[in-house]
Amino acid sequence: MCGLVGFLYRERYGPVGEIQVKMLDALYRRGPDSTGVAIYGHPRSETYVLHARIDASDGAVESVKALEGMKDVTSAGADLRAEVTWAGELERLADSVEHANGHIEVTSIGRSMEIIKDVGSASDLDRLYGLSQREASHAIGHTRMATESRVDVLHSHPFWARPFADIAVVHNGHITNEHKLKRRLEMKGHRFFTGNDSEAIAVYIADKLADGATLDDALKDSVRELDGTFAYLVSTRDGIGVARDPFATKPMLWAETDEFVVMASEEVAILAAFPDAGLVPQELAAGEVRWWYL
Repeated sequence: MCGLVGFLYRERYGPVGEIQVKMLDALYRRGPDSTGVAIYGHPRSETYVLHARIDASDGAVESVKALEGMKDVTSAGADLRAEVTWAGELERLADSVEHANGHIEVTSIGRSMEIIKDVGSASDLDRLYGLSQREASHAIGHTRMATESRVDVLHSHPFWARPFADIAVVHNGHITNEHKLKRRLEMKGHRFFTGNDSEAIAVYIADKLADGATLDDALKDSVRELDGTFAYLVSTRDGIGVARDPFATKPMLWAETDEFVVMASEEVAILAAFPDAGLVPQELAAGEVRWWYL
């Protein structure tokens, strides 16, 4: 079933982490297996922020600290975070981190984006990683009910569009032409690291953007080219986009003010964060796409 949330301040940074926790907790019954957020803080010009899934008992932190360019390497729960000075391709960076220790799986790299995800609820995520203390410009989040792949951190949402910086996707539904889509992208040199169909959406959108498409064009193309059932949010360094399949099989609502835009699978999530804002959520129409920039 799964639950999706998104939030964007139009012109400032604010308590986006706290907003995400409230919204995701309200959707816990839609996805009790895992929770995750892609959150966008102030962009860095000299370094990247890297997140990875680790086994804290196997020396993963020490292995990463020993790599060139790494600084401020910390861990909490199953998550490793590091700031990295790196001038090469991000695929090479991710590979080098994973090759440093056989129990490391890179989950995101970005100038401003950090993907924080784990099994359990949004409250669990907040206790482990202090998510509600994070100020940001925008974020997308997900509560997962696993239906076709295993319950672990790697298969949890959001999915990083590896190897593109600062692009992530959360998805509710099932892409039936996943394998055809992945083969087409693999022919262009892309790789996939999970058996989750949502990973293919992330790389599909990022590849479109890399080829010069605008976010709105990429979203419109996806409605025509993705088969199956879907509502998904895609976040970039500059904003958030949302798309719904032509049969409107999965729910998606949005509301906006002069200050912010908010999106969710159910109205209860919007009201949990903004009970007194007087918002009137609207349902995204069948086959409709929308996008908002900072």
